[in-house]
Amino acid sequence: MRYRTTAILLSVIIALAATTGCNYVRRVQDSDLDYGSRQKGDPKTIGSKMYGSTTNDPRQHDNRYFEYSRALSSEVAKLNGVATSVVMLTDKNAYVGLVLDWTAVGTLRSGGRASREQNNTGMNEGVYNADTGSSYWDNRKMVTPYNSYFSVNDLNQISGELKQSVAVIVRRLAPAVEEVHISANMDFVNELVEYAKESWAGRPLEPYTEDFNRLVKYQFAGVGDVPAPLQRIKERRAAGADKPSIPPQEEKTRPSEAQRAAGAQRSSAPDTLIRTGQQQYK
Repeated sequence: MRYRTTAILLSVIIALAATTGCNYVRRVQDSDLDYGSRQKGDPKTIGSKMYGSTTNDPRQHDNRYFEYSRALSSEVAKLNGVATSVVMLTDKNAYVGLVLDWTAVGTLRSGGRASREQNNTGMNEGVYNADTGSSYWDNRKMVTPYNSYFSVNDLNQISGELKQSVAVIVRRLAPAVEEVHISANMDFVNELVEYAKESWAGRPLEPYTEDFNRLVKYQFAGVGDVPAPLQRIKERRAAGADKPSIPPQEEKTRPSEAQRAAGAQRSSAPDTLIRTGQQQYK
């Protein structure tokens, strides 16, 4: 009898342990630690797709103005699997540049390490560039080909669950956006950083609106030639070889300086709504 009771007790313990283990695994799969399991009922897969194009029309990227959003960049960067992010808001859309890290699994749809644009083997040899053996790096870039956080050339290689998680954050804080476009392409992210630097320095982004539109059309609609880097554009204009082009309706739709100054004093708490159009956003 005593052995029978012991056997029953052990069976109960094993069953409880198995249940606890299964619940733990499921909690991880449902969280932002796992973007690849695709389990039924995963909250990251429930609901309609919230990212990408809804019209397949390149004219959706004809933005009248754009600005860097510190609040959104900060919130998206809190996701596991994301080392940092740069988010630009326009009168229509949100554009998100992601830099990935190893704090989550399943961030890539397929390809694994082969899909990344980085060669980090130099870390084992104490050098920056494993191809040349150089210990020097270009610190002007956020993402580089060597010893860097991760980027992905093809935006379609990013996990749909990760992009959905990013889009949920963007639409929660900026409900007026029409489309949310997301890429982890190294060149694209580095260009977003260059535009963000202009904003951080207090310089207006209006003169670069058409240049920005060419960048996002090329990245997300496959339209046009490879856009010139912002640094080259600035050098050409400084030399008088090029003139800025601002959309004709931009002054009518962009928030006034008074609105911008008032908005700069608003809280950047996570539940603060960020609005586009005539209303100030961060």
